[in-house]
Amino acid sequence: MSPIASNSLNFIGRVGLVALFLPAGWSKLTGFGATVGYIESVGLPLATLAALIAIFIEVVGGIAILVGYFTRVSALGLALFTLVASVLFHPYWAVAADQAFVQQLLFMKNIAIVGGLLLLAAHGPGRFSLEAARNKA
Repeated sequence: MSPIASNSLNFIGRVGLVALFLPAGWSKLTGFGATVGYIESVGLPLATLAALIAIFIEVVGGIAILVGYFTRVSALGLALFTLVASVLFHPYWAVAADQAFVQQLLFMKNIAIVGGLLLLAAHGPGRFSLEAARNKA
């Protein structure tokens, strides 16, 4: 694959990953009370702090990945966040049978996203990024 194609696909992949995290973070911010209530509903302590952390990770990490700055660290942080959120909020192994399919689907979707984030962490943001521009300068 040519470098231009590889770097273009890398950028499109980053946009695709961010399409999940930025709207989710914004939704948590604009519906902060509901976010805190949802976190409380699964029995987690310090729900307000957890909501603030989630918003920070999704918004700041999402923007960092989009522009390609601190990409590897952001991808690792979002991967860990997504893995933890999957275990806490989509425990398909512990829900009623009529809910298990949807929860398992959501859990596995998140595991696939973790995989994409780990690939991004391993290979970096590519040429179309602030990191590449900084390294050229």
